[in-house]
Amino acid sequence: MDLCTRAAHRTTPVEPQGEAFDVVIIGSGAGGGTLARALADSGLSILILERGGWLPREPQNWDPVEVFQKNRYVSQDIWKDQHGTSFQPGSHYFVGGASKMYGAAHFRLRERDFESVMHVDGESPEWPLKYDVFEPYYRKAEEWYHVHGLRGEDPFEPPASSPYPYAPISHEPRMQKLVDDLRSAGLHPFHQPTGVALNESDPAFSACVRCNRCDGFPCLVHAKGDGEVMGVRPALDHDNVFLLTDAEVVRLQTDEKGHEVSEVVVKHKGQERRFKGSIVVVSAGAANSARLLLMSANDAHPRGLANRSDQVGRNYMYHNCKAVVALAHEPNPTVFQKTVAINDWYFGDNDFDFPMGHVQMTGKTNGAMMKGYKPRLTALAPTWSMDKLAEHSLDFWMQTEDLPRADNRVTVDRNGQITLSYTATNNRASEELIHRLEGLLDKLYLQNHLAERQVYFASAMELAAVGHQCGTCRFGTDPTTSVLDLNCKAHDLDNLYVVDTSFFPSSSAVNPSLTTIANAIRVGEHLVERLKP
Repeated sequence: MDLCTRAAHRTTPVEPQGEAFDVVIIGSGAGGGTLARALADSGLSILILERGGWLPREPQNWDPVEVFQKNRYVSQDIWKDQHGTSFQPGSHYFVGGASKMYGAAHFRLRERDFESVMHVDGESPEWPLKYDVFEPYYRKAEEWYHVHGLRGEDPFEPPASSPYPYAPISHEPRMQKLVDDLRSAGLHPFHQPTGVALNESDPAFSACVRCNRCDGFPCLVHAKGDGEVMGVRPALDHDNVFLLTDAEVVRLQTDEKGHEVSEVVVKHKGQERRFKGSIVVVSAGAANSARLLLMSANDAHPRGLANRSDQVGRNYMYHNCKAVVALAHEPNPTVFQKTVAINDWYFGDNDFDFPMGHVQMTGKTNGAMMKGYKPRLTALAPTWSMDKLAEHSLDFWMQTEDLPRADNRVTVDRNGQITLSYTATNNRASEELIHRLEGLLDKLYLQNHLAERQVYFASAMELAAVGHQCGTCRFGTDPTTSVLDLNCKAHDLDNLYVVDTSFFPSSSAVNPSLTTIANAIRVGEHLVERLKP
């Protein structure tokens, strides 16, 4: 059945007709959308509340000027930093949440990421559950989200109980040459695990057309493994699952004693609506989930819901990232560039004892995108000239683990205004990682006797780049140092759960999406068991 038309086969309205449900899920991204799918077969009544609407399918989905320069799909939110300076975060409020714009890079955390790890700026804390608990859920997450990959290439990959469910995406010639060159230098490049509905063996029946509009764009043909296409739409195949869009949850009401959430208060098209759930799940993204809990303070919970520990909103992380565009003499005609990743420096090397991080290829850059990345630097350059530069680019995304810090936090005022106080960590490790990559590429160019060395454009992801945000409601066994228990239920309330990236105790150096999806499946299994008659 076509993923795009599944919801048309249901026999009941998609919008809720009543007010009471077994489970109310706030947010429809990789966490909330996946949880809805995990619960759909249970027969439980499920309501998904999404702040935004359906992302329109339109030609502008793939227009880099609209997406990168005009920010067509970015929310109108305004946040403040710790100095009171306003900024517009790169948030996206649609069915599918932030996953509508992500690059569908689906990595498992390394096995060691679940342990305590010393970094140049301090300790990355141990997780209360280890890799072996998540492994079967990673397996199902890779299946649901169409993850392509190949076990055995990455020397730091964790053990897996099965192969990837889909064959690795083939390298185009320039990427294959890069892989061969990296291997000749002693590195271990591997096929980047990517979640797209691609069928290279039978292209006529492939939803994915292998375009260069995967990373940072919404997928016009619904072939990207995002929370809408792989989570919400399959869930809506079931008559017991309902969705209300343009529904901003403004407050969670508790019973008089503060033991459980009694009502979910929603602003829907200018009107207030209220819903009840035996279970209420918050999955609005790390910053907005914390905001909602803090905004729901009452006499029983004066600091905000689930905040007896004063940990809600703290330990905000979002990776120390750099986008590096390397311009070389040799042209790069690659279309789908997201097929190569490198982890050789993930935990350090002989010259640097601390973890440095992860390298992957991004979607292929073009001139309009480069102008969006560097608007001031490229303001006077016509797009055609930037296109000429982009024809010679190799485009890398570099991630260093961001450490949890109590003062890196989300706070809100009485009007719900978010203040994001943040100071980056592991800057030296990030610099070492960039130095390793640039040095290696320079050697490879000299080895190949090219006339020109590389020129690098390195863009640091500023505070507004909130795509990998996590950590504001960490899970754990100690209610004084964590917000959630091991099943992601709030320590302080009997029926409140948080199922998005908020639960992360540490960020690791790989994308958080697959771990979020796997955890949502895990929590879904728990909820079915809890609610069964």
